[in-house]
Amino acid sequence: MRVLVVNAGSSSLKLALVDAKDDVLASRELPACDADPARLARELDSDLTPADAVGHRIVHGGERFTAGVRVDEGVRGALGALSDLAPLHQSRSLAALDAVSQALPQLPAVACFDTAFHAGLPSEAATYALPLQMRELWGLRRFGFHGLSHSWVARRAPQLLGVSASTLRIISCHLGAGASLCAITDGRSVDTTMGYTPLEGLVMATRSGSVDPGMLLWLLKHARMTLEELSDALENESGVLGLSGSADMREVVDRARDGDQPAQLALEVYIHSLCAGIAAMAAALSGVDALVFTGGVGERSTKVRSLVAQRMAFLGIDVDRTANQSVDSIELDISAAGAAVRTLVVPAREDLEVARETRAVLGAPRAAR
Repeated sequence: MRVLVVNAGSSSLKLALVDAKDDVLASRELPACDADPARLARELDSDLTPADAVGHRIVHGGERFTAGVRVDEGVRGALGALSDLAPLHQSRSLAALDAVSQALPQLPAVACFDTAFHAGLPSEAATYALPLQMRELWGLRRFGFHGLSHSWVARRAPQLLGVSASTLRIISCHLGAGASLCAITDGRSVDTTMGYTPLEGLVMATRSGSVDPGMLLWLLKHARMTLEELSDALENESGVLGLSGSADMREVVDRARDGDQPAQLALEVYIHSLCAGIAAMAAALSGVDALVFTGGVGERSTKVRSLVAQRMAFLGIDVDRTANQSVDSIELDISAAGAAVRTLVVPAREDLEVARETRAVLGAPRAAR
């Protein structure tokens, strides 16, 4: 089965045609925008259209969608109702879904969810310490995100290391415009840093990550910020951008190296947040066997990987300086000789995870790897 994978993220719209052997036959990457049917129809030219099905990456599945599902009118409506929980992503994903469905109405469409990999989180990791009535009435729990990326790491890292997934404790670091960590054992997510929405957790490119909720209440009451102003500040004006004036980690690293103080602070805060999260994931796993970097920053920032290794040396993490210099998105073992923890770079392959789930939903054979 050839699957047209549609991945509408916060910073880009990616299209890929994946065949039954998981080979990418054609691909496009477009600037992020609300998908326009006419524009997409032009992109879906002859090398992208010989597909048998369409698989869509959808960020939030809520409590209802814990696995991939074929899209119909009812599913589409339910997904729209979740847009407020992932405002940077859900509307873009659904706009792309609508546009592609309009352009290719004859193809079955499957929604694959970033929350699904975390659906089985143990209760101690998924539960917020809030009143029972609130939790049950509003479905308040930690959902977690980047599940398609973390799921790929959970499958690929054991293959690269030549060990069984059941014996491997993995900390997956998805570091891109959005960023999250996942503690994985026996191929399952047992803890993660994002929560009810993708705003919780690590410091990100433009998102604040976790902040004191009391401070937010104070701002609403005393600074008289509106909900819209506060939401925009937390989602779009905070994180590395708010600290340094740039959301581009490459620029921040370069400026920090040249002595720019806001950039230095931004990098320090980013690394502090990241390392604290890695330590928490190690605690959830009672140790760690493999640390895996993925996502744009994880795959390309030698500086971030080096700083993390230095800070987390007490866990047995150490990287080879020469191996770590690679900035290409290729699979690498960058572990130092004799390091107790293996450190890998694994390029994100959400396209293959979406194709895999789409085949499973539609009953087609899965690609062997």
